[in-house]
Amino acid sequence: MPKKRSGGGLSATQQAAKFLGVSVLSGAVLAGIALPAVGALGLAAKGSVESFDELPANLKTPPLSQRTTILDAAGGKIATVYSRDRTVVDLKDISPHLQKAIVAIEDSRFYEHGAVDLKGVLRAMNRNAQSGGVSQGASTLTQQYVKNVFVEEAGDDATKVAQATQQTIGRKIRELKFAIQVEEELGKKKILENYLNITYFGQQAYGVEAASQRYFSKPAKDLNLQESALIAGLVQSPSRYDPVNDETEALKRRNTVLARMAQVGDISEEQATEASSTPLGLKISKPKNGCITAVDGAGFFCDYVRQVFLTDPTFGKTPEARAKVWNHGGLTIRTTLEAQAQKSLQASVKSHVNKSDEVATAASVIEPGTGKIRAMGQSRPYGFGKNETQINLSVDQGMGGGAGYQPGSTFKPIVAAAALEGGMPATKTYASPYQMDYPTPVSACEGKTWNESGVPVENENETEVGPYDMKEATAKSVNTYYIEMISDIGICPVTQMAKQMGVERADGNKMMQAPSIALGTQEMSPLTMANGYATFASRGMYCTPVAIESISRRVGEKSKSLPVPKSTCSRAMSEKTADTINTLLRGVVEDGTGTEAGLGGRPSAGKTGTTDFRYAAWFVGYTPNLAGAVWVGDPEHKRQMVDISIGGTWHAKVFGGQVPGPIWRDMMSGALNGKEAPEFNLIHIPDRKKPDEDKGRGRGRGRGGDEDRDDDRNNGGGGFIGGLGGGENGGDGGTGTNGGAEPNPTISIPEGFIQGPGNGPGGRR
Repeated sequence: MPKKRSGGGLSATQQAAKFLGVSVLSGAVLAGIALPAVGALGLAAKGSVESFDELPANLKTPPLSQRTTILDAAGGKIATVYSRDRTVVDLKDISPHLQKAIVAIEDSRFYEHGAVDLKGVLRAMNRNAQSGGVSQGASTLTQQYVKNVFVEEAGDDATKVAQATQQTIGRKIRELKFAIQVEEELGKKKILENYLNITYFGQQAYGVEAASQRYFSKPAKDLNLQESALIAGLVQSPSRYDPVNDETEALKRRNTVLARMAQVGDISEEQATEASSTPLGLKISKPKNGCITAVDGAGFFCDYVRQVFLTDPTFGKTPEARAKVWNHGGLTIRTTLEAQAQKSLQASVKSHVNKSDEVATAASVIEPGTGKIRAMGQSRPYGFGKNETQINLSVDQGMGGGAGYQPGSTFKPIVAAAALEGGMPATKTYASPYQMDYPTPVSACEGKTWNESGVPVENENETEVGPYDMKEATAKSVNTYYIEMISDIGICPVTQMAKQMGVERADGNKMMQAPSIALGTQEMSPLTMANGYATFASRGMYCTPVAIESISRRVGEKSKSLPVPKSTCSRAMSEKTADTINTLLRGVVEDGTGTEAGLGGRPSAGKTGTTDFRYAAWFVGYTPNLAGAVWVGDPEHKRQMVDISIGGTWHAKVFGGQVPGPIWRDMMSGALNGKEAPEFNLIHIPDRKKPDEDKGRGRGRGRGGDEDRDDDRNNGGGGFIGGLGGGENGGDGGTGTNGGAEPNPTISIPEGFIQGPGNGPGGRR
């Protein structure tokens, strides 16, 4: 047996035998021989090679993975994403210098031989035998292209990539057969074009267009002679000749290519000498990939678009099928994002909340009647650095967000809508005392009841004593009024109304069957709340949120449109109910807790919300043509917004109308600038006739009441809400929400009512 060289490689004799075997095989292939004696030649072992005649007749060429471009509604670029940075270009858009350089250094007889270059095989065999190693290969450009197709098809699967590149006779036979087919079907120019588009050139650049942009910041058609030679030289070893990390090696390799071009007659010796004397002339463009590159703070919206694509069956029956399409790329995705609204949102967020603040803000804007998401952003930028995050605080957990945040009193209008839809008049009056126990029992869904006596609830201020009607109770956000209301109509109509409006928990769990939901104890996302309120703005029509308008996919030289999910709209409530809610919530911004969110002369409506212990504060509002939600708080639910600096402004206590309200006002003002200002269809709601004794009650308020008192309290969090939920007949004892770690200090709770600290351990069992 011939001995191996000390370095572990094959000996000269073995190399010669190897190439001789390839040459014999190549000749046999070209002669059309079926090679029945392949095994006798030692070229196959135990099924490692299929019979040549049994190989597939056609080469399956997958679409080349390319960049995906995400656009806004007007066609402006938001971001570019890709698994492989590649832009496919025609041969006419590739510099002639580069075409010649690639052929000269990789396969100088490309235009003379067929799929297999027998002269090249023999020449390589001879030179390798003389050198005692592999100093020259024998694969043609066509064979290299076929191998790259197999690698491309393998994608990011390491096992498949290894199979596509393994040095076995089996792979060589497949490669040779397909190379013959490709030569017959495509022709030389198309093969060269495909090769230049599929090949890897280092620095995350696939194809010559990406390589040209990476190393010289210019299109491939504009490359000069020396630039073309450098890129052509990278094919053999992109890492070894990487000009970014080793200019010396890259320069040597470039000059080798120039010399080879002169040797084969593509350029003169003088041109080669002159070009070799020039520096590399690099003008590096760093790879720019992913949602982190999105403009106007739209990185989170970009990520939401990706999540939609990967989760919606419209784009493929299985997660694997959808991921494959996304990773192949070549998509142009036109979204619903409106540049004006997005810029306004981001400017407002930036001016009111610093990314380094202890708390964050997130906001979403949606179009009523269509479900189109027009803007989405937050104060902590999309990224991996300090004060950055990849968690989209605006969306549900299943779409890349967190577990949500208690919306506080912004949930109260949903309770009112359920009551109105059930026939309750807007003039309904309740005693609304400052403090009371939750009425019991309270009917729930599926014939169950919530039954827990001695659970207190109170208003923020002792001067808030009823009776109140719906208009005044909503403007002042009176807790006891809404607890009396849900106790009167039952829990189930409220949870059903919420579902009809698309208002569901951010963590995907079912809504708790407890009367405390009236005060906003169930965690929601800003996008959910914005879209829920859009139902009011569209006079009772709920439309599922959508982020994608259209998608085209490049396949070869053609573009193909893909189906996209459409918004589906359904009636959640009557027009009269919606118009009544709009009337009530317009009063909130005109003369209630949300006056700081008012839009001046433009009709608007909305509701403030401040959760227990001020872990979160909200303003959710709308006009007839846009709805938006703003949340401010600690995503980790640890920092109470008391004695805190937000955006450089000190706050003794944070209220929904005080911090989120102005963010919403500025965001919506910019988004609506220059757009029509339609009126609401308002309902006349008579004022309650007040007895004389009301005059001295001291119900006066400052600007919306926010400066003098908390606008609303949800009386919930953690174990306390667990206690409320645990009173439902047939319940599980109340697991609670992931809210606060202690009860509201303004509420008198019976001793022993809370069974444990932390994550809502439950109520009485």
